Amino acid sequence: MPHLVLVNPQIPPNTGNIARTCAATKTDLHLVKPLGFEITDRYLKRAGLDYWPYVKLHIHESIADLLEIQRQQNSRWIGFTVRGAGPFQDFSFKEDDWLLFGSETEGLPAIALDHCAAKLYIPMREPGVRSLNLSVSVAAGLCEVYRQIGWD
Repeated sequence: MPHLVLVNPQIPPNTGNIARTCAATKTDLHLVKPLGFEITDRYLKRAGLDYWPYVKLHIHESIADLLEIQRQQNSRWIGFTVRGAGPFQDFSFKEDDWLLFGSETEGLPAIALDHCAAKLYIPMREPGVRSLNLSVSVAAGLCEVYRQIGWD
């Protein structure tokens, strides 16, 4: 199964909504510190509703800690960034890929991007729109991964 990584998320409701998406798809959710909120934040909990028991949540102190896990598992990091090299729907995902998304304000840091096997973007038809909401981007990315690898 793929893994979903949020690097330095800042907005509790976005992370809560993403947690709910991860619960529904049985996708492990990894949060990389520093976080812009406390895990006990009421807005985070509210957005995730009563689905938190279904979330496989992992919290990492740093990108370096996450890199060690990635090396042990020998899996690919796939970075989603507005400066990606290609559209996400044209990429061939694998079952054990780790999808990385950056903070709402800064995106993925260079240290994370440097370790990504691919850097992808989500195409938008309106050039005046810089990006989508983080939780929407995650849902689009996860749906494409599961479309390709199968939902079972």
